[in-house]
Amino acid sequence: MNYYRESCPKAEEIIRQQVETLYYKHGNTAVSWLRNLFHDCVVKSCDASLLLETAKGVESEQKSTRSFGMRNFKYVKIIKDALEKECPSTVSCADIVALSARDGIVMLKGPKIEMIKTGRRDSRGSYLGDVETLIPNHNDSLSSVLSTFNSLGIDVEATVALLGAHSVGRVHCVNLVHRLYPTIDPTLDPSYALYLKNRCPSPTPDPNAVLYSRNDRETPMVVDNMYYKNIMAHKGLLVIDDELATDPRTAPFVAKMAADNGYFHEQFSRGVRLLSETNPLTGDQGEIRKDCRYVN
Repeated sequence: MNYYRESCPKAEEIIRQQVETLYYKHGNTAVSWLRNLFHDCVVKSCDASLLLETAKGVESEQKSTRSFGMRNFKYVKIIKDALEKECPSTVSCADIVALSARDGIVMLKGPKIEMIKTGRRDSRGSYLGDVETLIPNHNDSLSSVLSTFNSLGIDVEATVALLGAHSVGRVHCVNLVHRLYPTIDPTLDPSYALYLKNRCPSPTPDPNAVLYSRNDRETPMVVDNMYYKNIMAHKGLLVIDDELATDPRTAPFVAKMAADNGYFHEQFSRGVRLLSETNPLTGDQGEIRKDCRYVN
């Protein structure tokens, strides 16, 4: 806890201020910071390997199909530059990923998560070759997703809570149409399916056209338990959403989270903490990048 208290006492405050400023200019940055945490930590380690661009023999993880729709990486530089000005070569990009997610969740009216540890170091390479196997696909089964999280030491209850991140952001039609065409997935609420067909009118959407549906129509930019209410009403966008609400391993947690936003926030906070502590590089492992996009 409070790793930078001597080397850069204002570090966490600087990140919080930058996240806040960026949110008021570009609201969707807060959603990006939350997604970044998942995509970075699930692939080997919370080590900011996700932020590396293709250069100096590094192949960026951002090129993977699993990274489809991810954006706002350019704004990480604004946060890093503010830290470099205050404390050069001190605060890692991996800690920026973790703390910007924490502060982004607050901007999305989610819980204020205390107890996020710091002191992670940055990878000296990327793991593009591992991304496809380690990050669940949009139509993976619930068993596969539970197994992925379990391998990171995240239990079923915390996994159900982390999937509540689907309460914000959006799903691109490319990842939805298999539930609508040629026939509508019978597990979808019929009126909701018609709404989705309106959002995604073609079975072969152009991946470059920004055609999407929001994960949650009621409170699309709020991390809340509306997601669980929706999936219990068969209004989830992805196969995993529907399975989560009906599988006996997860359905009791879904029902409890749908009924109690406080309980959801408590478990979501716990899940984020666990996720943010996945195999960190510490001590003399890795490095502290000067620019999050490139190894030193």
